[in-house]
Amino acid sequence: MPTMPQTDLSQYDNSWYSPRAGVIRRLLWYFTSHLFFTHGLFPISGLKVFLLRLYGAGVGKGVNIKPSVNIKYPWLLDVGDYVWIGEGVWIDNLTSVKIGSHCCLSQGALLLTGNHNYKKKTFDLMVGEIVLEDGVWIGAKSLVCPGVTCKSHSLLNVGSVATGDLEAFTIYQGNPAQKVKERELK
Repeated sequence: MPTMPQTDLSQYDNSWYSPRAGVIRRLLWYFTSHLFFTHGLFPISGLKVFLLRLYGAGVGKGVNIKPSVNIKYPWLLDVGDYVWIGEGVWIDNLTSVKIGSHCCLSQGALLLTGNHNYKKKTFDLMVGEIVLEDGVWIGAKSLVCPGVTCKSHSLLNVGSVATGDLEAFTIYQGNPAQKVKERELK
């Protein structure tokens, strides 16, 4: 019986990847994030918006950020106007995440821009930007995978996983998320 190649993490090399910020900036963000964002006892959204802008995020007006939100790199984040980011949301943005205006990220939602190539024994890092167009709603405990675009006013139901693009004004559910019905606004 032939020997199958095995994962070899000693060969892992992501030296090609750059978070587009120096070590000092990343370290400062790490402490700022833990003091004001991931800490569940700090409810002041306005200060969080100010800090995101200070670290290079594009943040529109009327953005509401709840406690216990984790944002990997604010300088890779662009948020439109009147966006709600719920408790426990994790924006794991190893690359660009663009959130349009009037979007809602419900409790525990995860925007995941990175993954690993399971086909390579070196487990190479792969990244893909996420785009949420205007009016998108990502339901509680839902996951948006790398490289996904959620078109205007699409909705990802509670606990669902978007592995591919979501069509505009359409509701998706499941793992992987499948089209359920059209989203009608009144």
